[in-house]
Amino acid sequence: MSAPRTGATPRPRRATAGFAGPGAGAAALLDAGTVPRPRRGGVPLLSRPAGAPPAAAAASAWLPGAPCTPRTCVESGRAVTDLPRAVLRLISLLVVVVAGIMLIPLVGRIPAAPRDRLVRRWCRTIVRAAGVRVRATAAAPPTGGLLLVANHISWLDIPLLAAVRPARMLAKAEIRQWPVAGALTASSGALFIERDRLRALPGTVERIADILREGAAVAVFPEGSTWCGRARGPFRRAVFQAALEAGVPVQPVRLHYRREEGTVTTAPAFVGDDSLLASVWRVVSVRGLVADVCVQPVLPPGGAPDRRSLALAAERSTAHRLSANSQVHDHF
Repeated sequence: MSAPRTGATPRPRRATAGFAGPGAGAAALLDAGTVPRPRRGGVPLLSRPAGAPPAAAAASAWLPGAPCTPRTCVESGRAVTDLPRAVLRLISLLVVVVAGIMLIPLVGRIPAAPRDRLVRRWCRTIVRAAGVRVRATAAAPPTGGLLLVANHISWLDIPLLAAVRPARMLAKAEIRQWPVAGALTASSGALFIERDRLRALPGTVERIADILREGAAVAVFPEGSTWCGRARGPFRRAVFQAALEAGVPVQPVRLHYRREEGTVTTAPAFVGDDSLLASVWRVVSVRGLVADVCVQPVLPPGGAPDRRSLALAAERSTAHRLSANSQVHDHF
């Protein structure tokens, strides 16, 4: 393995978490710097907040992360709904998730087109059960091989992105051992990888390219970590190499959370050492939470000369709000 690049030392970053349902995909993206072959960048991972102290994070500075923490970035205790309603939302959310898990064997036997419709409907139901109103653009992603990329803020991002188009996800190997989430992730067709094995990174990019060539969609969060929503991180490049090699388009999606009156809120953020339970409770407790899902124009294959340019184009696209002539509606 070649030596790591010298020069500016990257900021310590923490990996983050999420969950996904059958056929749904979402992943965080690592950036390993220098890997065995000339493919600098990272590979997608689904992970949870490490909760490690800064000194531990610095030991693995190549792992993506964000400076956002629940104490410094996340709103709490403001504009909350009444307690009974929050409890009802939480129960409804658990029922929807458990029902989806139980139906996984049956859904897996359904043909692709109706299965995707069921998955999208299930993911929309997850978000709405949590009390979140969704505002989405009318644009529909193309069929066939597709790299679906989005900025990363919350565990809600995962069902929201899957509601745009169900996709394969890549998850860190440790998720296999997680209660509920491990079985759910494995049943969804996820590809498990060991994120600490740098030598395996090029092979992972090849596996993504193979999946894309087969006509499937792969969904990733190229920032590699969740951010609070007021700040964001750069898009890591490696996964875009897979799109270039497979000759498939890239579909950027901008995710944004706000209150009904339009102000940005960090309440849904799942960052730092935050626990999933605390984040879920915060979401179901907030009144008037709106998720904007802005499906941006597709970046066609051949439109960028290299992965750096393609990653930058996707990053810029997800940084923009809806244009004035974009059609917006309340349903996917």
